[in-house]
Amino acid sequence: MLVYGLAIVGLYAGLNTLVLLWIAVSTGLLRGKYRIAIGDGGHPHLIRILRGHANAMETVPMALILMLIMATMGAPLMVLHGFGIALTVGRVLHAMHFIAQDAPRWQRQAGATLSLGVLFFAALGVIGHAVFLLVNA
Repeated sequence: MLVYGLAIVGLYAGLNTLVLLWIAVSTGLLRGKYRIAIGDGGHPHLIRILRGHANAMETVPMALILMLIMATMGAPLMVLHGFGIALTVGRVLHAMHFIAQDAPRWQRQAGATLSLGVLFFAALGVIGHAVFLLVNA
């Protein structure tokens, strides 16, 4: 069972790495377009995409760490898939919003809600399971 849980986390780690690469390549292309090698040059579109990239780097690693802990603690496989799908869809929507020069606000809101929801509920699950195990040790 553990190997399947780890495989599920690996699947979503790989997918979210592809999303991060998508943002990184998009950032590089924008840097080339505006001829800005370092920083944002005060360009609103570059400021926007850099913020989106930073946000992904702030949320994805912790979500995957929590999912990895859940997998090793024996979380049901469907729960891991649920968190993984929510995280991945959230990050794709969020990236779409930040890569575009002008995008609908709902993409950012939906992406942030899904991503933060994964962090919140995964944290609660890990804390609850850890406390249960420690109290019953």
